[in-house]
Amino acid sequence: MSRPPHMHRPEAHHTEAPAEAPPASRALAHFEELRPRLFGVAYGLLGSVAEAEDVVQDAWIRLQRTDIDAIEDLTGWLVTATSRLALDVLRAARTRREAYVGPWLPEPVETAPDPADSVSLADSMSWAMLVVLETLSPAERAAFVLHDVFGLTFDEVGATLGRSPAACRKLASRAREHVEQRKPRFDVDPEAHRAVVDAFSQATRSGDLDGLLELLDPDAVLTSDGGGLVRAARNPVRGADKVARFLVGINHKYTDRSHRPIVINGSPALITVGGGVVDGVIALGIENGRIVTVDYLRNPQKFAGLRTTRAEQ
Repeated sequence: MSRPPHMHRPEAHHTEAPAEAPPASRALAHFEELRPRLFGVAYGLLGSVAEAEDVVQDAWIRLQRTDIDAIEDLTGWLVTATSRLALDVLRAARTRREAYVGPWLPEPVETAPDPADSVSLADSMSWAMLVVLETLSPAERAAFVLHDVFGLTFDEVGATLGRSPAACRKLASRAREHVEQRKPRFDVDPEAHRAVVDAFSQATRSGDLDGLLELLDPDAVLTSDGGGLVRAARNPVRGADKVARFLVGINHKYTDRSHRPIVINGSPALITVGGGVVDGVIALGIENGRIVTVDYLRNPQKFAGLRTTRAEQ
């Protein structure tokens, strides 16, 4: 599976249509220029790469069915249309996620090793942020993402949600308070983060229980998402000792599995590889040099944001 085009820098989309070009051609050029931002909005609302891509494509289809000449602000129209479509999907997804087998984790997006080479998604939609956003109601999430992350005015947010600007301001305030209370204060220094990830990988692969205990916070929590498709813990594993023993047990059971470094949503992480195929993503939340959370994504349907699901031999 190739890397989704929205995650590349959009140089390839910087071809502006000539002023005398037909409205449809100018609209297409504008849409391609705006595609990374539209994907970011949809991904922020949904936490799903595949669903976000579908929403962006649906927005383009709707634009083609619209009188383009009558649209005064094409950027605003596309952002609003994308937001509304994503919100509809999010509301429908709530029911499906209630029946999901085991814990539900967002879909990771592989970003460039150097943050300067990635679009701004890494800064605004970190892994920790995505996990916290899952605890918000659809309306709160939309108000927070659209206003606080992507800078829409409350008039624009209100147009998307079908609510008054004042009501949207309250939604965003409530969501902001919730995010601040729940968002972990993880380390943001990439080098320090990478060093802990490397040490975690070495200790896990060698079955070094004591080494893992030194790395894990006493209250560490491991969350494993298999979606009922592959084996995974149905409930979070809590406490450093239980988390360490769980990881060592996996290593003993799957001796052919290896780790490869990766960067997801702007932070160093690991992919697990078995038989040359990527079968997991491990994201670590690190605070004061200790691992606070281990998010182990194993559902193969959530690997769409990786450049490839097959690892180099």
